[in-house]
Amino acid sequence: MDYQVQSFSVKFEYRVYFTSAVFDLKNETLYSFLKERQVPQTVQKMLFVIDQAVADKHPRLKDDMIAWFNKYPVVQLVKEFLIIPGGEGAKNKPSLFDQVAEAVNLHGIDRHSYITAIGGGSILDLVGYVAAVSHRGINHIRIPTTVLSQNDSGIGVKNGINRFGKKNFLGTFAPPVAIFNDDLFLTTLDQRNWRAGIAEAVKVSLIKDAAFFDWIEMHSILLLNRDHDAMNYLIRHCAELHLQHIAGPDPFEKGSSRPLDFGHWSAHKLEQLTNFEVLHGEAVAMGIALDTMYSSLAGYLPKAKADRILQLLIKLGFEITHPLMQVRDQDSPVLQGLQEFREHLGGRLTIMLLTDIGAGKEVNEISTALVIRAAKELSRYNIQDPVRNE
Repeated sequence: MDYQVQSFSVKFEYRVYFTSAVFDLKNETLYSFLKERQVPQTVQKMLFVIDQAVADKHPRLKDDMIAWFNKYPVVQLVKEFLIIPGGEGAKNKPSLFDQVAEAVNLHGIDRHSYITAIGGGSILDLVGYVAAVSHRGINHIRIPTTVLSQNDSGIGVKNGINRFGKKNFLGTFAPPVAIFNDDLFLTTLDQRNWRAGIAEAVKVSLIKDAAFFDWIEMHSILLLNRDHDAMNYLIRHCAELHLQHIAGPDPFEKGSSRPLDFGHWSAHKLEQLTNFEVLHGEAVAMGIALDTMYSSLAGYLPKAKADRILQLLIKLGFEITHPLMQVRDQDSPVLQGLQEFREHLGGRLTIMLLTDIGAGKEVNEISTALVIRAAKELSRYNIQDPVRNE
């Protein structure tokens, strides 16, 4: 047998900035970043793709951006802003992918230029995917505008769109060149989207940081009352925990382990089954509840700890189950999420369960009978819980 082996390494590096009013004329955060990356004798362009909901809630945004780039002409602004509908539907429409890719082509966005997405996680995922496959990779900047995208999806290395009724079936691992978390955008979120992002913070605390879970418990009322400082701390600490994980041995998920997807096997399926009427964070809260109850019934997690977790989810205003989360037999639709989870990674099914608050264990088998019991217990818990009925 005659063959050669080629081996090389590629270093990935990107920055996550925490700022306020990034397009305020006094804010030089973006300018400093772009200035540092200038390429001599090269015209670098900046194309913006903006979530329609963000544009609607911030009617002065485009004027502010034009004024900012007039003051800081470090790159050539493409003034034809592309505004597209956000939400999970953005990842379900091939026409939107084509529209963004056509804009890259039309405006001559090359590998020295930038495509910047302003919006929630779905817009970031879509635009990041276009950036990764256009010219085999162009510079992508993310400006997340929701709690969920600032503390989780927007600061990671994944991009993707949905196909064949499966979440993120098409996608890439392609880090952005920078993320600018601007807390000004959070002020216009409705309460449902404000709360939804907290679910990912609960998730990461449960598998990585018991002290952070304690902090969320202690500050749950402040968070629900939209306390600015409390939410900024939650976002920053949650982002740091996610970034630490990405810096670990398997950032591109070559193995079968996905600890950061605790609670997600059923959450992803629930989103699809409800045609994405249930928000990702809301589905994650229900997925956390299901896997927490399963962990308890399986003997991994003490009941008192499971109760504490469920009580926090309820206190934060989350529903902990849904009619489509009720598992009656092995043909129940939500159980398809286990097979899709397995397919997404390849290899053995690997699910994270809890042994304590802040600690988990991976299992390679899930008992349908125990999932049925867990779902039934949650349904009863949801009805009987005294906090819910206050």
